[in-house]
Amino acid sequence: MAESIFVRVRRVLSGQIEDSVDAMERANNDTVMREAIRESDRLIDEVRRDQEKAMTRRLQAVRQQEMLAKKAAELTAKARFALEEGREDLAEGAIARQVDLEEHTEKLLQEQELARAEEEKLEESLAALRARKKQMEEALAAFSIARTEASLGHDDVSSTLERDRRLENAEAAFDRAMTGGSGIGFERGDAKAINQVAEIDTLAKRLTVSERLAALKAEHNKAA
Repeated sequence: MAESIFVRVRRVLSGQIEDSVDAMERANNDTVMREAIRESDRLIDEVRRDQEKAMTRRLQAVRQQEMLAKKAAELTAKARFALEEGREDLAEGAIARQVDLEEHTEKLLQEQELARAEEEKLEESLAALRARKKQMEEALAAFSIARTEASLGHDDVSSTLERDRRLENAEAAFDRAMTGGSGIGFERGDAKAINQVAEIDTLAKRLTVSERLAALKAEHNKAA
């Protein structure tokens, strides 16, 4: 997104409806409020589209995870077959590939969680925007009624608007919108430390491959 959708939501929700009502009273027309309502509609549509995109990313990650799980199971069968044929080297390669797939699966799980969190965040924004739009529509309706009554001599615009304003939930709607997330910063380590961590990962993978290969060999020898 060129500009975070959440920043735009916050900007719309932070605007005071009272200011728009005062502007309507001074100009004796509803142009400002009608435009604000149209902007809310446009933003609601954009938030909904972004929510659908987040859901699509999550579902794609789920499908990829299922595919990787199937491939991992196939690799176990291939490793067993390789041992039966006396090709321990091929069995080791199949297990190494299986470990790689499992690492990718972990990343897909993280992607699912991120997408799910974004979906929930966008749903909160939708609820807050709809609440704000309703408040603006109520203020606009009150203004229209007051103006009609004033033209008939029943009341003046300002006193009617004061009675009919229903803005007690305005700040609550803003608070529900987006309170903002707290990020965790990471500092870049020096080159030596990074290389050492990478070496640890490589050793861990080798150990995992060796253990699984040994288990398959034991299973194969027992069956024989």
